[in-house]
Amino acid sequence: MPPDLRKIYDGFAETYEANRGLFDMSGLLEPFFHRLPPRPGRLLDLGCGAGEPFPRFFLDRGWDVTGVDFSPRMLELAARYAPRMHTLCADLADVDFPPAAFDAVTCIYALFHVPRARHPPLFQRLFRWLRPGGKVLFTYATRDYTGADEFEGTKEFMGQRLFYSHTTPENLRTQLDAAGLVPDAFDRRAIGGETFLWVTASRPASPGLNPRR
Repeated sequence: MPPDLRKIYDGFAETYEANRGLFDMSGLLEPFFHRLPPRPGRLLDLGCGAGEPFPRFFLDRGWDVTGVDFSPRMLELAARYAPRMHTLCADLADVDFPPAAFDAVTCIYALFHVPRARHPPLFQRLFRWLRPGGKVLFTYATRDYTGADEFEGTKEFMGQRLFYSHTTPENLRTQLDAAGLVPDAFDRRAIGGETFLWVTASRPASPGLNPRR
């Protein structure tokens, strides 16, 4: 990720309290949760920020949660709002975990800050980290937000120029398929005045299905 992005998100931590209620994601969080196994499992949240709302929601329901974020200041907030979450201060595009370590992976408002050339190998790692039948939910930028079918550059957000990168939804489907992940839903949602694509995909339950190289 561009180095300035870490400093920007450290700065956002200063005003986090004032903006906590800006983005209501309950309409996506609860349906995703209820599609997962009824027993408590293990969640990986990439770009976990302050640990709300996804990590905190899963923790409150008995799940074991690991959060990854590159902003030390955001992780300081996570220690307050989601104190039982295991945290790792790192770039989400660089981390690695053992195979079949998680029942679910979430990446909310974070993947589009990673250069799109790095998305396919990350999808392949998501497949490997998920247990068979596991699911991933992530937010993806499209023309609705950037004004272009494919985009790599900066846009203004909360008074700062942030890096964004995405390809087309059609290319995204191809990348997920190549990684072995089966798309379950591509939902355009407007939250907090912004429209993004919310994508749910699954690792097939059959252990015989592997990603195509």
